[in-house]
Amino acid sequence: MKNFSTVITTFAILACLLFSCSPAKKEPAFRFGAWTGADIATSEVEWREQLSKFSEHGLTDLFLSAGKDKLEEVASYANDYDIDIHAWIWTLNRPGDTTAAKHPDWYAVNRKGENSYDYRAYVDYYQWLSPFSPGAREYIKSNMREVAAAKGVKSVHLDYVRYVDVILGKELQPKYDIVQDHQFPEYDYGYHPIARKGFKEIFGEDPMEMEHPELSMEWLQYRLNAVTSLVNEISEIAHENDKLLTAAVFPFPEMSRQMVRQDWASWNLDIALPMLYQNFYLQNLEWIKFSAEQGIREAHGRFDLMPGLYIPSLTPGGFQTAIQNAKDAGSIGISVYSISAMTDEHWAVMKEFANQLNY
Repeated sequence: MKNFSTVITTFAILACLLFSCSPAKKEPAFRFGAWTGADIATSEVEWREQLSKFSEHGLTDLFLSAGKDKLEEVASYANDYDIDIHAWIWTLNRPGDTTAAKHPDWYAVNRKGENSYDYRAYVDYYQWLSPFSPGAREYIKSNMREVAAAKGVKSVHLDYVRYVDVILGKELQPKYDIVQDHQFPEYDYGYHPIARKGFKEIFGEDPMEMEHPELSMEWLQYRLNAVTSLVNEISEIAHENDKLLTAAVFPFPEMSRQMVRQDWASWNLDIALPMLYQNFYLQNLEWIKFSAEQGIREAHGRFDLMPGLYIPSLTPGGFQTAIQNAKDAGSIGISVYSISAMTDEHWAVMKEFANQLNY
């Protein structure tokens, strides 16, 4: 029997040497993320100082807006602190994109026939490409292929993957001196010539010639499908490169469909990050739980939810309640916008939750 035990032990040692017996990285029971630009640090020393602080307070995921080289650099540091780096990319809204600017036909068109490059709805940085333009779609996917190839990055993280806001949140409307009691044509996008032609071939009507195209469920769904198909093609790119696909989306699916023509419940995601910024909609903190529950229900278990919380609107006590509400709804974590708004008191709340849930 001793010889048999020796043989088994020898095989076990050999298996460890061949296949590595190092313990697998323990996944946290509840994730804590944050969105940030790459300007929070300028050197390896500074990045490590920041990442060490983040990790100490329970942060597990950093959604970083940066180029491929910077993403790879930060990911190589973050691995030492058990923080996953996600490549945060503006998808259809491409302000200042010099390549796209050479192709006016790539841009989205509103119901007045105005091109999004020339007419900037609400703010100057709104320069939206059309999901109906083959050139724009291929350009977007080429950007995704580059980012998806970044070493050490956990996910391709999509943002602004929708149309222009046809309806702003209630809190935002006064800032633009707007009362949006109906859908104004200058904010109603998706009328690219290719979209109009394709819709007419199916339904026999040009949406631009309808009396009330904004009331047509077929026209709404047709536009939703264009974004959904683009996202699902990006999903294939991400997965082919062993990356997850994550996305920052509007609060809950029905609200997203109506406000920004975004049907994220139909997307092939791994994690959705609905931006549950309750103050934008003049809502209370219970709305965070309600919104997360709607998203989880419509996801049907195909992907997880990790709601985004807007730190400037949350006291430390409110932050604690918001996290709890997101968790009670069934979310796998939360993400904060933005990391620069986190005070010492907010960090203390995150650390306390992380200690309770993940250790």
